[in-house]
Amino acid sequence: MIRRLFLLVLATALILPSVARAVTEKDFEVDTTRNLLNLCSAPADDPLYKQAIHMCYGFLLGAYAYHISEHSGPGGKILVCLPNPEPTRDESVAMFVEWVKAHPEYLGEEAVETEFRFLTEKWPCKN
Repeated sequence: MIRRLFLLVLATALILPSVARAVTEKDFEVDTTRNLLNLCSAPADDPLYKQAIHMCYGFLLGAYAYHISEHSGPGGKILVCLPNPEPTRDESVAMFVEWVKAHPEYLGEEAVETEFRFLTEKWPCKN
């Protein structure tokens, strides 16, 4: 078990430099999934770390909250059903980052589209 964990950490460390990049001002426009990944995976020593991580959380939570409010009324169809207990904000963002790293084909796609690909794959509603 420890060996597998070590190999997973090592593989992630080797893949991360090729997927995530240093945060740039352009990332804050969040045009693509790559921009969002850069914000959400910014290292603590990045000069824009605080702004990046807050933008990451705000973007992801804002899109999710909008979806819930838009689709929770009569005739609405909620796409994402979180488990009980719900994952924490930090856990959810970490899962999203890992999912995106495993799906680099979406790096050029719109960030909100990729967010909902992740959410509906991870926690689909069984309606």
